[in-house]
Amino acid sequence: MLELEERIRQQGTVKPGNVLKVDAFLNHQCDVALFDAMGAAWAEHFQGKPITKILTIEASGIGIACVAARHFDNVPVVFAKKAQSINLDGEQYVTQVYSFTKQREFPVIVAKKFLSADDHVLIIDDFLANGKALQGLIELCEDAGATVEGIGIAIEKGFQGGGDRLREAGFDLDSLAIVESMDADNGTVTFRH
Repeated sequence: MLELEERIRQQGTVKPGNVLKVDAFLNHQCDVALFDAMGAAWAEHFQGKPITKILTIEASGIGIACVAARHFDNVPVVFAKKAQSINLDGEQYVTQVYSFTKQREFPVIVAKKFLSADDHVLIIDDFLANGKALQGLIELCEDAGATVEGIGIAIEKGFQGGGDRLREAGFDLDSLAIVESMDADNGTVTFRH
């Protein structure tokens, strides 16, 4: 998606350690018009798939997923929580994931009443690096018996291999911008086409 690539070039910041900071429009301040265009792109890619739920992970995926849901007949958005709370009651699906940006492992939790074997799920998230968070969401779907119809990612760091592994495993993965390389010294980003 050229619009997203251009925003990354203009407003993204490359930090040491393969970190791409896009908080001006994606995961701190949200550009809802851009999110809407992203949702339209995913709706075109996944057209004809029987999506009944969109699954994401808190917090950065929630805004993107909610706006994208408007392009999928307003299907419900379920977000996996990263911590237990008193608001989480009843039976739950739980798995552990490692976060590249937070450099730690944490639980991801979805209440069983919101994910079932009848669901056809589109997973949406803001970033894909090594694929650990997505693998956790896939595991939650597998535990529920739900069908993963596809995965929509805003920005994939192609050089970290997570997307390649998911595609090799047979998942329909649509990343709107795939970063081929980043250089923190000169702040440049190149994209895979």
